[in-house]
Amino acid sequence: MDRWFTLDQIDSDTHIISEYRHWEETHCYLLEGEERCLLIDTGLGICNISEEVMRLTDKRVTAAATHIHWDHIGGHQYYPDFYAHEAELEWLNGGFPLSVDTIRDMVTDRCDLPEGYDITTYKFFQGVPARVLKDGDTIDLGGREITALHTPGHSPGHLCFWEAKRGYLFTGDLVYKDTLFAYYPSTDPKAYLESLEKIAALPVKKVFPAHHSLDIHPEILSRMRDAFRQLEADGVLHHGSGTFDFGDWAVWL
Repeated sequence: MDRWFTLDQIDSDTHIISEYRHWEETHCYLLEGEERCLLIDTGLGICNISEEVMRLTDKRVTAAATHIHWDHIGGHQYYPDFYAHEAELEWLNGGFPLSVDTIRDMVTDRCDLPEGYDITTYKFFQGVPARVLKDGDTIDLGGREITALHTPGHSPGHLCFWEAKRGYLFTGDLVYKDTLFAYYPSTDPKAYLESLEKIAALPVKKVFPAHHSLDIHPEILSRMRDAFRQLEADGVLHHGSGTFDFGDWAVWL
């Protein structure tokens, strides 16, 4: 059987762990410091991401969620040392607005599941984070420092992770090439624009999204910001206004 995870390397101590057999093509990122590692998102949870991580490092690993959606916290069950934003703690304690049956339907949608996988065993991760993150909090890995940036819009507690020394920006679901989702009741199109303003002002050298194409460059940050500015000027930056296509990306409001 083909492997569930695909591994790519950014540099000697930064790796990508991807799930290309699901239509969302989720990417998780392993950042290794001198003392420990940070795993940004843990994927769908269909297969055991910790087995892949252990192939890459023997250091202690902390998981940090860009946000509390099933395709980003599925592997958190393997990492009791995990961080999450304060605005989404309720979603980790029974308060997520979708049923587990609905989530299971989304997991199986356009997915090449492993042979023999029983979707009825799939659970939406619940737990208590070892650390609650706020905007501007830093995560010290030993010789490597990551800053958590609160970037709501796609979700109320969405985080991007910024490594200023290398110019790396891990954008979660705020920025990627495909249709951005800002139509759920828990999304906020106005906050989305504010978050794009925030990250577009950073001296980003490389962008690492949570989904789809990895061929993405920092110029997309200002393009998305400008497009959202125009949507606001046109009076359509609100739920129910439809889908707007900008070529290599779109947004569903």
